[in-house]
Amino acid sequence: MADGDTITVLDANKQQNKVRLTGIDAPEKFQPFGNRSRQHLGALVHGRDVVVEWNKRDRYGRILGKVLVGSVDANLEQIRAGLAWHYKQYEREHSREDRETYASAELDARTAKRGLWIDPVPIPPWEFRRAHH
Repeated sequence: MADGDTITVLDANKQQNKVRLTGIDAPEKFQPFGNRSRQHLGALVHGRDVVVEWNKRDRYGRILGKVLVGSVDANLEQIRAGLAWHYKQYEREHSREDRETYASAELDARTAKRGLWIDPVPIPPWEFRRAHH
């Protein structure tokens, strides 16, 4: 598991596929809550059968998708736990229902100061990457 928004899954042919969870952006490994985000996602999906709803790959060849563990949306659970931002840059690619649910979950996590929202001014990962790459 790379971080809190990317996993590797085995498909029916036992081929490994990297999946970038859509609609979220988790803290980078060296950011506050980076490891906790990765661990939380691992606890949700490790060793479990998942369904990945997807229709495209990114420039790195990763599948872009929503990861479902049974009826649980792992992408949404990362936001609810305060361990990922709702990533609005590509929100037009998501259903209206997912956009609204993810935005509401982020607001709830912020208000409750869950996870990374305990920090008064958390640095979004896209800003962290820009500053450190």
